[in-house]
Amino acid sequence: MPKIKPSHDLQPFHTFGTSATAEFLAEAGTIEDVIELSEHATAEQLKLTILGGGSNVLFTKDVRGLVLLNRITGIDLVGEDDHHFYVRAGAGEVWHDFVEKCISEGWAGVENLALIPGMVGASPMQNIGAYGIEIESVFDHLIAVHLPTGELHQFDKRDCQFGYRESVFKRKFKGQYVICYVQYKLRKKPDFNTSYGAIQQELEKQGVSDLSLRAVADAVIAIRQSKLPDPKEIGNAGSFFKNPVVDQDTFNAIAEEHPELPNYPAPKGKVKLAAGWLIDQSGWKGFREGDFGVHDRQALVLVNHGNAHGREIFDLSKRILKDVEEKFGVKLEREVNIL
Repeated sequence: MPKIKPSHDLQPFHTFGTSATAEFLAEAGTIEDVIELSEHATAEQLKLTILGGGSNVLFTKDVRGLVLLNRITGIDLVGEDDHHFYVRAGAGEVWHDFVEKCISEGWAGVENLALIPGMVGASPMQNIGAYGIEIESVFDHLIAVHLPTGELHQFDKRDCQFGYRESVFKRKFKGQYVICYVQYKLRKKPDFNTSYGAIQQELEKQGVSDLSLRAVADAVIAIRQSKLPDPKEIGNAGSFFKNPVVDQDTFNAIAEEHPELPNYPAPKGKVKLAAGWLIDQSGWKGFREGDFGVHDRQALVLVNHGNAHGREIFDLSKRILKDVEEKFGVKLEREVNIL
């Protein structure tokens, strides 16, 4: 069984960089490790917390029980047909490294998702997305350990019940599974999506005339680096809030007073609003109090300037939620997991 370390600092294992201690910590590099550590936690009556890249979590207190770091790696081409490559990746692979591997091999479909922080295992759990692409569009299936039984279960796209930054693993099966491997269905012939956000403008700025996976990824990387802070330089977990989806009447009421409101069509006749714009208009962009605050270039991002406590950042998010609802009548929802 992997070595279990008592009273271990969690600060190096999450991107917010706030102080927190795990009662016990262990790394799992194989499915067998996951099963053994899960059985140990059950036998010792320890709560089991799974941690991947720690890029979408805010620790507000120390963690009782056993924290399991998912470090299952490997990226393999496991099959292909006339139109697709089938690629399996370990849940502990760094997501951006996986995207870079796909680009170098000519496996198309994830280039718009370059530079998203975190691990492969989080991609279906969060149904991560950016610039018009979500994991749902390239997902084939995943293999996960069912913690109560130690059995391996396979989930296809329908089983995962994907939604906007949602899956069955964040709701119905929260805390019941450890994702070990994810298989993607990637295209042999690229279907470039450059219409969302500023990708086309960035391509023109870079003088790109012939589209390629590399060119699109580089444009996305440049945009993300211009708007989002590097967690190595300032603690953050990327977008702290989801973009809200509202009905047409709510949108019309807000747009009547704010015609410049950024908006995008959503399923079932609804409208997706830009949470960052709502927060900015509520006066929070660039806010700082002590070592916690809101990023000065992207209001969606809450930051730790050095020694902020997770509880301070959480309380700041509560203040922002309250102000946006009072000003616009829109309830924002946190995207980051709170522990």
